[in-house]
Amino acid sequence: MSTEDTAPKGTPNGLLCVSGADVRRALPMSDCIDAVDRAMRALSNGGADVPLRTVMQLPGGRNFFGVMPGYLADPQGLGAKIITVYPDNAKRGLPSHLGLVLLFDTEIGFPLAVMDAAEITAMRTAAASAVATRALARKDASHLAILGTGEQAVTHLEAISRVRTLRSVRVWGRSIEKAEHFAETQGSRLSVRVEVSKTAEDAVKGADIVCTVTASREPVLNGAWLGRGSHVNLVGASRLNAREVDDDVVTASRFFVDSRTAARAEAGELKHAMDAGLVSEGHVLGEIGDVLSGGIVGRTGDHDITVYKSLGVAAQDLAAAHVIYERAVRDGIGTRVPF
Repeated sequence: MSTEDTAPKGTPNGLLCVSGADVRRALPMSDCIDAVDRAMRALSNGGADVPLRTVMQLPGGRNFFGVMPGYLADPQGLGAKIITVYPDNAKRGLPSHLGLVLLFDTEIGFPLAVMDAAEITAMRTAAASAVATRALARKDASHLAILGTGEQAVTHLEAISRVRTLRSVRVWGRSIEKAEHFAETQGSRLSVRVEVSKTAEDAVKGADIVCTVTASREPVLNGAWLGRGSHVNLVGASRLNAREVDDDVVTASRFFVDSRTAARAEAGELKHAMDAGLVSEGHVLGEIGDVLSGGIVGRTGDHDITVYKSLGVAAQDLAAAHVIYERAVRDGIGTRVPF
């Protein structure tokens, strides 16, 4: 008997399972950027309900288990991401983030799909940085520095190249071998020349877009290295006891976040500067959704240093999942199982 024969009237025909490879097929980066743009506008305009994620530290202190529920009005989505974070997974050839994104029907609450969270996280995080870069970086920004060589470095290079025409790209990582591999493989894939820098300072010199995508708990970027008019996406740190940049980056910048609620609870760079008495919570000028909707000004001039603190919110996952589900249903992507 088929799923169609057993499914109650009005319910979807089973649960759609979408693998990592299918996520990539169904979600081109340009579409992900557009979906995340809409989601961040909705989040800041009251069109989303995204509780602060629950994070449980596992024995040993290095690994985490997290649950991120949410509802999003545009593009519509209801569900949760359930994910593990194992920073040492790279040694095993695995992503640091592994898990599932669950998508439900918003009218009847029926489970629609279960999707690979590693691919969605990698893509939507980079898409969020691209959205912020498009809104905050100078229009003529074309020199990109990436600090970090993991999966987020890969997707960030692709995403930033979608919103700015890149004339140069430099990458730095603690392992020169990984940086060289990244430069060779990603440069040829995107037809852009990627140079390897021996130090983070060398990578940042002359850059007008900087993405920090490391697992470091201590600063890898100093404010003294930044040129006037640069834009920085802070991506790698998502705990209060971790920060990728020093206080100078925070204090010298027009500082924006994806979510004020998340920033208060998880933005280590901001907390460190506040604890030092250098800034107050008012240093956060607003959410990126406020900038996108025109509610607040992002960049005021070519000399501004702008910072986007990315922590990641469920609205981004749901926006990506919405696009994936619609594309998968349309094109026959994924595997249906009875439910």
